[in-house]
Amino acid sequence: MNKLRINKGLRPSFVATVAAITVAGLGGTAAFAQNYPVTPQQRATAQQTAQAGVPVSELAPNAPDEYTVKPGDTLWAISRLFLRSPWRWPELWGMNISEISNPHRIYPGQVLYLDKTGGRARLSTRRGSGAPDGTIKLSPRTRYESLAGMALPTLNPSLIEPFLAEPIVLDENSLLTAPRIVAGNDSRVLLARGDRAYARGEVNSPLVETVGPIKTFRIFRNATPLNDPATGEILGYEAQYLGKATLQRGESTQSEMVEGKEIVSVVPATIDIVAAREEMRAGDRLVPEPARQLLSYAPRAPLQPINGRIVSVYGNAVQFAAQNQVVAINKGTRDGIESGHVLAILKNGETIVDRTGGGKETLKLPNERIGLLMVFRPFEKVSYALVLEISDTPKAGDLLVNP
Repeated sequence: MNKLRINKGLRPSFVATVAAITVAGLGGTAAFAQNYPVTPQQRATAQQTAQAGVPVSELAPNAPDEYTVKPGDTLWAISRLFLRSPWRWPELWGMNISEISNPHRIYPGQVLYLDKTGGRARLSTRRGSGAPDGTIKLSPRTRYESLAGMALPTLNPSLIEPFLAEPIVLDENSLLTAPRIVAGNDSRVLLARGDRAYARGEVNSPLVETVGPIKTFRIFRNATPLNDPATGEILGYEAQYLGKATLQRGESTQSEMVEGKEIVSVVPATIDIVAAREEMRAGDRLVPEPARQLLSYAPRAPLQPINGRIVSVYGNAVQFAAQNQVVAINKGTRDGIESGHVLAILKNGETIVDRTGGGKETLKLPNERIGLLMVFRPFEKVSYALVLEISDTPKAGDLLVNP
């Protein structure tokens, strides 16, 4: 079994109490978070905080004096345990930056100690502050642990993994020009896992085999427009995910003589349904399975001001969002949105008519903060985000701002 050697001879103020989640973007498999880069902004924040610590007022009300990391913990939960604002995780990172260049490491069994002397909070893996200058002098030690399951995820992977594969946002023409199912085997109208079907592409882009691994496609239906609640702009089209299929034989042509004339006809491609969320039928569209990609999620506030809205709640006929549910928002990569960006959800204050002063006056009630969400899959004009915390029920049209 592979072993990981960890140097325990750490010195200064804080420990790296954070870990990034790496999810095999479209295969749904959690990977080890070991070597993801730290952004210049995160490093600058960590370096500044390592010198001064965090104001005690920024700690969570019930921040423990010590905490032992347990299997099943997440970055979000541990950050929330110590800080009022869990997305401010770089402020907990103050290890020996010259030696520990990547803070995305925390493992079960580590004990975290909170020091609140001098009105500033510091987190360490060692009890006490050590020397007057804050340096802890220790002899290096080595600890061996299995690699399997060590690195903690940012969030519970099961909350995000299905949505890395299922929802997709396309432009107006992409789904309409994608290959389509034309028939099922044995005249079957509804198709499920294990069934064989036939499909074809457009005239200028037939569905053909290529050298290499067998092609895999996702199957979609009913591209629903996502309208910006503020401007009415169509941000994209959300396609309904149905399942997956593999290409067994590409399209071809065959010719035959009919009354002395050669007639050339198209032979559709053959596909096998390998996964099904819902039954499929003729007319459903095929989109190539994207290449596997590793995504790193580190909750953080956007650097630029964001004023957005929730476009929709993912799921058929769902109006309100619950905690750990996915929503679409009207901000994407063109607005500087990235995976890991955390936004506050504001309930849009109602407009009322005030009759208490003897007359009639129209008033708008204040917007109330009701939760937080984290973007995990941005597209150009729209993004999918996970609702992390709520104190009321978010819904389409609610406002989004920097946390």
